Amino acid sequence: MVEIELDGKAVEVPQGSMVMHAANKLGTYIPHFCYHKKLSIAANCRMCLVEVEKAPKPLPACATPVTQGMKVFTHSARAVEAQRSVMEFLLINHPLDCPICDQGGECQLQDLAVGYGKSSSRYDEEKRVVFHKNVGPLISMQEMTRCIHCTRCVRFGQEVAGVMELGMVNRGEHSEITTFVGQTVDSELSGNMIDLCPVGALTSKPFRYGARTWELGRKRSVSPHDSLGANTTVQTKANKVMRVVALENESINECWISDRDRFSYEGLNSADRITTPMVKQGGQWLETDWQSALDYVAHSLKTIAAESGHEAIGALAHPISSTEELHLLQKIIRGLGSNQVETRLRQSDVKSAASAPWLGMPITKLSELDRVLVIGSFLRKDQPVIAARIRTAAKRGLQVSRIDAGGDDWLIPSSGIAATPSAWLNCLSEVALAVAKEKSTTAPVGTFNLSISPEAQKIADSLLSGERTAVLLGSAAIAHHHASDLHIMAQFIADQTGATLGFLPVGGNAVGASLVNANGVGVESVLSGDRRAVILMNIEPDSDLPNPSQARQALSKANTVIALSSFKSPDLLEVADVILPISTFTETVSTFVNAEGRAQTIQPAVKPLGDSRPAWKVLRVLGGLLELDGFLFNMPEEVLGEALPENYCTRLNNNASSSSIVNGNLAPFNGLERLADVNIYAGDPIVRRSSALQLTRDAKRGNQVALNSATFSELGLKEGDAVRVTQGSQSVDMPASLEVNLAPGAVRISAGTVASAKLGSMFGPVTVSKA
Repeated sequence: MVEIELDGKAVEVPQGSMVMHAANKLGTYIPHFCYHKKLSIAANCRMCLVEVEKAPKPLPACATPVTQGMKVFTHSARAVEAQRSVMEFLLINHPLDCPICDQGGECQLQDLAVGYGKSSSRYDEEKRVVFHKNVGPLISMQEMTRCIHCTRCVRFGQEVAGVMELGMVNRGEHSEITTFVGQTVDSELSGNMIDLCPVGALTSKPFRYGARTWELGRKRSVSPHDSLGANTTVQTKANKVMRVVALENESINECWISDRDRFSYEGLNSADRITTPMVKQGGQWLETDWQSALDYVAHSLKTIAAESGHEAIGALAHPISSTEELHLLQKIIRGLGSNQVETRLRQSDVKSAASAPWLGMPITKLSELDRVLVIGSFLRKDQPVIAARIRTAAKRGLQVSRIDAGGDDWLIPSSGIAATPSAWLNCLSEVALAVAKEKSTTAPVGTFNLSISPEAQKIADSLLSGERTAVLLGSAAIAHHHASDLHIMAQFIADQTGATLGFLPVGGNAVGASLVNANGVGVESVLSGDRRAVILMNIEPDSDLPNPSQARQALSKANTVIALSSFKSPDLLEVADVILPISTFTETVSTFVNAEGRAQTIQPAVKPLGDSRPAWKVLRVLGGLLELDGFLFNMPEEVLGEALPENYCTRLNNNASSSSIVNGNLAPFNGLERLADVNIYAGDPIVRRSSALQLTRDAKRGNQVALNSATFSELGLKEGDAVRVTQGSQSVDMPASLEVNLAPGAVRISAGTVASAKLGSMFGPVTVSKA
């Protein structure tokens, strides 16, 4: 530790710290623009100049290392004069357009200009002008003349997002921030540049001219779009969500959120919102009142339970649903005597599934790992902020190994095995055999003797050499048709190497769903065609289920399909018989349990739209109409208290219910094989209705079929050519896209899209021909 004196106060900071760090520790504010605690030091705005004893001139606090006995003066006459001089230079070319600037009211330059600026400018020459740039549907660079060249956006791209999409060209007064020629900003974390920009140069394009910042109400919230549970602030005006920004929480999302978290609010006010209960009669949809709709539902469920047995009733719920809602839904289904309730919508193999899978560690521990093996994950798109945390850890020495189908660039240095999904179990078996050999033990029962590839040996050596290691199963491994075997093999590897076994859960409340027992016998059982009544909560069959055509067929056999939904869609209107309009997460008290098992409760930011009602209230009333016990709740806190007792964390469990491999030494498919990710902007009904997100490159990527170089050459394709994809008896024409690093034989076709709704399951053989 080094002790210095800052404005007459003694403070100790670690050796190598800067003066700015010492000031922050004391709570002393030093004006700055380019400095940010999560980014590297640039020292190019010079606003943080301070006086240091015996120094011949003022020094930048952000880039001046502390030395023992140093005396610093942050508000001396010399320091303030230097800061005022810098502000005068910064304002030379800055336009005087605060009244029309979207940053007005929350602008760092505006605030500091009040304290350090002059009442008039001495600069009489012409001001420079920087032409606007179109960098995509999310970020507006219409007024780049406002830019003060702090380079926060450039450094964020390089250091956090992992890709340098913005850079500085030219020199001196002619410097400007721009993209590479003809390119847009496409990172899934790009919206953080808006928060980082201290002026109005980078602003939100969807929010542009929507409201003034001082008109907005604010509520703390949580993003339900992935299992991180990123903390956000929801900003509202006139009972409408106008903007979502990051809320700092070092233990979860630091100060970052993904573009999915930031811009999906557009979907909340979609034209598809349902605000009145609807019942289908004679093939026509009719609006009705709540009492009539609920009486109809209760009568239908009672009749079917009496005539067809209790197991004839089932329910599917999207993990975007809150803990309170999921608890009451499963309570109704189980109260009726059925076990047919499920939220693991894309997980077909649940034979040995863990009872309550979770990350296996606090999220902050990801930053401390020195070895990690990630199996079957689209990490960067599934978990953007977790990927950023792992990317930062990789810069500190974390070795990242992966087993998947390749093609998905994580922007993280990594090594591993790229293979088609049918070969993943064998690849993992090779790693297990290499580990077993080193540990002088036997591999799991059912594992065949395979030759250990150099890549598998390298993964095993990496895990065995680490002190803080983890084995993580991603979304594709969870959805895999041999997910149980992958789980057993991963658990063996973790146990033998001393690693933590964890899951990257799919959905904002996937962990909460397991904790409240909202998972039963698997989605395939609910959609077997034997259910006479099915309740769908926040589900759109074509987009949320693993085999849409099979799901529609099964639902068509039911006597009654009851949908609790905030939105209408063609597929839902086709299969449902009654729709009960429920509120979104911003309109009701909601609790979400994130990947590390942390329960976070949020309060409503706006009132329910129209005649919609919170789903927990709808289910509470429905339970009463069905004459079931235990539905006398007055407040959501009472529901949560029953759903998650104080010791709920003891239920978290990653252990497989079996230790024997069933499908060891599988023969790989001959020919092409489907690999299905869930497109980053197609994961839930809200995100799918964000118009800005659907214009991004990532959203468009979901409507393309990705092929590797060999398949491209074999079919004589060029980028964008139409191809016909056939899976079983179903075919669809799609534009082709080249993914160089995709494993030989793999064909990536995203799930949750219009095209995938016309195909079969997420994995299996496919054929591709030129259309």
